[in-house]
Amino acid sequence: MPPSLGADMWGPEAWLLLLLLASSTGRCPAGELETSDLVTVVLGQDAKLPCFYRGDPGEQVGQVAWLRVDAGAAARELALLHSEYGLHVSAAYEGRVERPPLPRIPQDGAVLLRNAVQADEGEYECRVSTFPAGSFQARLRLRVLVPPLPSLNPGPALEEGQGLTLAASCTAEGSPAPNVTWDTEVKGTTSSRSFKHSRSAAVTSEFHLVPSRSMNGQPLTCVVSHPGLLQDQRITHILQVAFLAEASVRGLEDQKLWQVGREGAVLRCLSEGQPPPSYNWTRLDGPLPSGVRAEGDTLGFPPLTTEHSGVYICHVSNELSSRDSKVTVEVLGPDEAPGRQVDLVSASMLVVGAIAALLVGLLVAVVLLMARYHRRKTQQMTQKYEEELTLTRENSIRRLHSHRSDPRSQSEEPEGRSYSTLTTVREIETQTELLSPGSGHAEEEEDGDEGIKQAMNHFVQENGTLRAKPTGNGIYINGRGHLV
Repeated sequence: MPPSLGADMWGPEAWLLLLLLASSTGRCPAGELETSDLVTVVLGQDAKLPCFYRGDPGEQVGQVAWLRVDAGAAARELALLHSEYGLHVSAAYEGRVERPPLPRIPQDGAVLLRNAVQADEGEYECRVSTFPAGSFQARLRLRVLVPPLPSLNPGPALEEGQGLTLAASCTAEGSPAPNVTWDTEVKGTTSSRSFKHSRSAAVTSEFHLVPSRSMNGQPLTCVVSHPGLLQDQRITHILQVAFLAEASVRGLEDQKLWQVGREGAVLRCLSEGQPPPSYNWTRLDGPLPSGVRAEGDTLGFPPLTTEHSGVYICHVSNELSSRDSKVTVEVLGPDEAPGRQVDLVSASMLVVGAIAALLVGLLVAVVLLMARYHRRKTQQMTQKYEEELTLTRENSIRRLHSHRSDPRSQSEEPEGRSYSTLTTVREIETQTELLSPGSGHAEEEEDGDEGIKQAMNHFVQENGTLRAKPTGNGIYINGRGHLV
């Protein structure tokens, strides 16, 4: 390349030539300059700036000039491609502008901008000088994407029982502004804020939650999306929630096993926490008996003796809090029956059952007494009825004998004589049966019933007693013609 190419070519004469060529553009409408409106490149990658002239076969391209033409600023030379002398790069872009790989033809005026930086973002212009069509120009915009580099910052220490607390914050800065979200199964709330800079923007998202032990060990992932990233960037934080669960002692579920001479008896203290808790075993009424070993959450006993009976305490603690659990050990002798513990619910059930059984027994007793009383009452009434019936029959028989001995008594009955209900009826029935010899038994029963019905028409009941209705003569003839 001639030494004076850069200075001489862009002197006043060269610019005058370009203006003359530009003034003749309208006379050659066949020529066309192909380029792109927008070129996007990721920070650090190479940007290809396209510029291709498509004209008539006889036309020739003399040179292609590239300039930086940002709004509000003077145009700056980037590079010049001459058909005879090749590529010339300005000092500001030395070592960063190259021609693309083959094929290289004069009509292709594209250049490569190596290792694009954020400062390269802006407007560029391609100017093509041809003969005889004149000059052509086209502009494009270069966009440099700045992928974010997210960072996650954990919040203050989380403890169970706190209110709404910051769990973590995630910040990402890039151009254009990145999108920051959270991926987790933990329930919480998010809030975001952004800060704009001259060529980039920073976004910060915070995740708040109410700490609980169920969140301990759960992942909290910050997800950053950006057009300059092939895939989303993810940063995971494992939640640490400080807590301490209540302590409980196991090993005494079967009390009968704690007898003198048993080997391998152990008590185990159950609890959990974050940070992991420590365990301390003590005895309420003094030091641990000889041979009893405390190893973490386990208290081991030698062959049991009655000296091992007592109240043992498991003390659990971590940086957050502490818990105690007491248990009473009773070592039984060979002849002792294991004590049975009845909890409050069982005792209540027994009391309720006893009361219910007592009430049922009282109810049954009352029913039996009432039944017995009614049965006795019925028997007494039946016995009285039978006695009256027997007495009535006896009186009727005696009266019948008296009638037989004195026939006049049958027609001399005084007027106004009253009879008791049962006695009168039974007498009429008995007399009718006895005074009808020779007739059949069936006929006697029918006549007797008919006579009773007719006789009842002549009596009236007063205060439980049948009295004869007043008549003119007080005489009643029964169905068989007998005078009553």
